[in-house]
Amino acid sequence: MKPFFRDAFDSITGPVRLERADPSGRRRGHHGKMKTDAFELERSTAMSSKTQSDRMFEKLRAEILACRLLPGSKLRINDIAETSEVSLGAVREALSRLGAEDLVVAESQKGYRVAPLSVEDLRDLTEARIEIERIALSRSITLGDLDWETNLVAAWHRLSRISEAAKEDPHLTDQWAVAHGAFHEALVAACGSNKLLQIRGQLYQQTERYRRYSGVVAQDRDVFAEHQAIFDATIARDSKAAEQAIAAHLRLTAEIIVASFRRDEPVETAGPEGRVIHMRRQPDPLFR
Repeated sequence: MKPFFRDAFDSITGPVRLERADPSGRRRGHHGKMKTDAFELERSTAMSSKTQSDRMFEKLRAEILACRLLPGSKLRINDIAETSEVSLGAVREALSRLGAEDLVVAESQKGYRVAPLSVEDLRDLTEARIEIERIALSRSITLGDLDWETNLVAAWHRLSRISEAAKEDPHLTDQWAVAHGAFHEALVAACGSNKLLQIRGQLYQQTERYRRYSGVVAQDRDVFAEHQAIFDATIARDSKAAEQAIAAHLRLTAEIIVASFRRDEPVETAGPEGRVIHMRRQPDPLFR
């Protein structure tokens, strides 16, 4: 096009701008940028929603296990989303995941409630946990190496020291709970099965909810001696004795919790070495 005609054309239509080809073969321009921005926004929104869901799952799970959310209490999705400043979808996804762990129950057309507590459920839970703990502990004793032994000794040392200190300082209860969980986890850490450990972990957390809710401390019970027996048998690689010790420990814990919720009648629970624990307590309306 001659210069005179080109200038005249440009004065009417504006200058013609040529787009450079993108090395990838795509054309760049206003529409391409809009598509890219939309994609980035969509990805960011998806990541934000996932982060919110994870955060709500951890928060609600911790509150349920610590019994700050009482058994049987209504979980109002709108209220949770508003107070936590997250989306409704994030709360629903978190509650769905908690339902898979039996920590909440879905009610038709009514939303969710915190899973209730009951004597029947605790005993069933305890027997299931005993079976899983026996299998995992036996496998750890068979497969465990020097590193496993070293970690177990360290976990036992920490638990024993905190147990002694907690007798004088009740404020160490939370530290004891952490050390107690770490000790039981160290016992089975070498079982060689992630699925087994996952199942065992879920059962442990559910039984811990009962223990925390009951708040029972049986004065006549020697928990230190029970843990010592489990540790000694395990470190000696005596599978039979270790399995018996942990089964007795878990059953006694369950019976003490059950006794703490019984009505006016006294309850006698067999403890180690034939000792008997007498307990009396008013009924708890949240424990069926």
